[in-house]
Amino acid sequence: MPINHDVQLGKNVKIFHPDLVNLYGCTIGDDTKIGTFVEIQKDVTIGSRCKISSHSFLCEGVALEDEVFIGHGVMFTNDLYPRATNEDGSLKTDDDWYTVKTLVKRCASIGSNATILPGVTIGEKAIVGSGATVTRDVPDYAIVVGVPARVIGDVRARSQNLQISASSL
Repeated sequence: MPINHDVQLGKNVKIFHPDLVNLYGCTIGDDTKIGTFVEIQKDVTIGSRCKISSHSFLCEGVALEDEVFIGHGVMFTNDLYPRATNEDGSLKTDDDWYTVKTLVKRCASIGSNATILPGVTIGEKAIVGSGATVTRDVPDYAIVVGVPARVIGDVRARSQNLQISASSL
C-alpha cells in the first residue's frame, strides 16, 4: 500500500497518482501537492501549501515549513556516515542509525536534482539552484548554486532589480 495508514494528511492535500507514491509515518499540511514517484518517510513533517515535485525523496528527519517548493528529483539525506553494516559485519538495524535532522524554512525553493546533506537549515525564502549540493546552512533570502552550494546572491536584491527593469520599459 503506497500511502500507509499512519500518514497524517491535512485538508485538501493533492497527491498525483497515489498508487505511485510511497508515504509512511509522515505528516503533510493543508493544501500541499505531492507529485508522482515521491517517497516521504516516517518522521517527516511537511507544512501547508507546499509543492513536492515528482521523483523527490524526503527521508526521515526532514522538516519543511509552510509554502516550500521542492523541484523534481530533489534528494535529502539524513546520515553523515552511512554504512550497511556495523564494525562486526552485522547488518545495521534501526537501533544502529542516528538520524541527523534537516530544516527547510518558510517559502524556500529547492531546484530540480539538488541534493541536501543532513543537518543543514535552508533559510526563509532562500533559493537552491538546480543540481546544487547543499553541505552547510543557507541563510535567509540567499540564492545558492553549485557543488558544493555557495551564495551568489540575495532574493531581495533580485526582486528589486526585476521591479526596476520592468518599470523602465
